[in-house]
This record gives sequence, structure tokens and C-alpha cells, in this order.
Amino acid sequence: MQPVVSVWVRDPRIRKNDFWHAYIDYEICLHTDSVCFTKKVSSVRRRFSEFVWLRQKLQENSMLMVQLPELPPKNPFFSLNNAQQITDRMKGLQKFLEQALQSPLLLSDSLLHLFLQSQLSVSKMQACAAGRTHYSVAQAVKNCGLRRFHSEEDLKKDLSMSCDSDSDSSECRGPEPRIKALAFKKAASSALLDLKGTSQEENLSCTSEST
Repeated sequence: MQPVVSVWVRDPRIRKNDFWHAYIDYEICLHTDSVCFTKKVSSVRRRFSEFVWLRQKLQENSMLMVQLPELPPKNPFFSLNNAQQITDRMKGLQKFLEQALQSPLLLSDSLLHLFLQSQLSVSKMQACAAGRTHYSVAQAVKNCGLRRFHSEEDLKKDLSMSCDSDSDSSECRGPEPRIKALAFKKAASSALLDLKGTSQEENLSCTSEST
């Protein structure tokens, strides 16, 4: 059976650099059973300029051995207040990733994995892929935060109606408090280990901002 690699680009959000400048970033959700990926489920946020950078680097690294899919064209009249333009761009970005993930050659590129499964900046992705950091690509991916999701249909559901592990609603209490207590204890232990490691390693935690 062919491995499953599903990717969604969703949830556009306006970010402000300062009072005068703003941009939009998008959530990239990946769900896969492919051995090519360190994580089987991941969620990161990227902006359009980072997609442009990724395509350029993938083209350089592939040495023109593969025809890369196109990104949605740059629009000089693109507006952060135009919902249709944002939707069209979002769909174009998703199509780009879907097509790129079908290429075995591109799947072997570390930059693609860092782009999809870490929130490292462009400069740090380049350094990591080139081996100029004290952490590996796999470590960068593993240190990225995870937000659980299941399928495209689940993404469209009203989160207020769901009772998954991300919900803090009192109405979503499970029948097994002991299991929840054990899960909390495990999470606390992991957090303590992460805290100890921060004094020795560069911070790789995901933030919602892209640089």
C-alpha cells in the first residue's frame, strides 16, 4: 500500500510587525504514515514569503531534475481585508504542497521537512539543513509543538462541540479520571525534562510568529 501523506493549509491569521505593517500566516497541518517523516502528525504556521523561499531552495537543491509545482502568483493588489484573495492564495499554497509531496526527490530534502514540521526561521532552517547547528533536522522536528487533529472533516467542525484531549471544557470530562491523572503526570515529567534541557540547547520551541 502507498503511504498516506495528507496536508492542509488553513486558518489564515493577520499578524502585525508594527503599527504600519502586517502580514498573513497560515497553519500547515500534516498527517502521514510515511517513514519519510519524523512526526506523523504536525502543525506549524508559515507566511507566503516563506513558501516563496522554500520553492526557490527546493529548485536549487534538485538541480532542475524535477519540475516544481507553481505557487499562487504574487498579486500587487493583494489585500489583507479581501477574503476571496486570501482564500484563493490559501488554496494555491495547499496545491503546491500536495504536488511537492508527491515527488520522492523533494521528500528527501531536509528543508521541506523543516518547513513542514518545525517553526524554525528561514536562516535557522538553512543552517540546520547544512549541518551548522548543534541540533539535527530530526531533533528540530521533534522539539516542535504539536496540535492534535484528525482529518479535513474534523478541521471543519465547530471546536466548541468537540470533546477531544485539547478541550478544557468541564463538559468534556472522561469516565476515567485516573487515566487523565496519569496523562497529566506524564506531561509534567516531559515538561520538567524540557526545562532542564533549555540551559544547554538553543530554543527550538514553536511560536506562532515567523521571522
